[in-house]
Amino acid sequence: MRWVSERRLLALSLVGALALAASPASGDGAVDPSYGRVQGDLTLVAGLGATVAEGGTRPEAELRVRYLESLGLFGMYEDGPLVGASSEPRRVLVGGLEVRPLFLYRWLEGKETQRAWLDLAIDSFGLELGAVAMQPSGLPFASRLGVQAGLGIEVPILPDATGPWIGLHGGLRWSEAELTTGTVNGSDDRSAYVSITLAWHQVVVAHVVDVGDEAPR
Repeated sequence: MRWVSERRLLALSLVGALALAASPASGDGAVDPSYGRVQGDLTLVAGLGATVAEGGTRPEAELRVRYLESLGLFGMYEDGPLVGASSEPRRVLVGGLEVRPLFLYRWLEGKETQRAWLDLAIDSFGLELGAVAMQPSGLPFASRLGVQAGLGIEVPILPDATGPWIGLHGGLRWSEAELTTGTVNGSDDRSAYVSITLAWHQVVVAHVVDVGDEAPR
């Protein structure tokens, strides 16, 4: 039954090769718990999607810059409405600060699950605070100002920090008039929102703090 033994040996070899190829291992055979996030100090993010709010649904584009996947700036631009829909306000521009408190703590403490998608998703949880400029129908752009507070989480499509991600961000927006007088006349003054995006994340070496920094090995 020599041919049976050879077939078993071949099958075991193929299974072992596939398991080795599928494992997220680094060059020395150990799993990289940062999944590429500390191979650079900045992460650049560009995405497209849609924002669903009480006043309607608008196409949305975003740019984000993060330092060590922990602290960053973001900008969102919504220009609507979508075809066949209505939107109020018609345009929204948001710029603000993003804080992601989990990554560095979990990485430095060695508390990863060793499952790339799960670790990356958990560590993507962020708090967002920004300033909002809105354009109600029939009025000039930025004729209504306000603030935005929200939460965000992202899931990678590939098990690596650099690559395509799906993002989900949501929160509340308040106009300056609503904050100062408490008067709410519509979705221009106070509204909840949810943004869904498909974005590309790129980890780059920028030496923001020290030009002599090197990626840890």
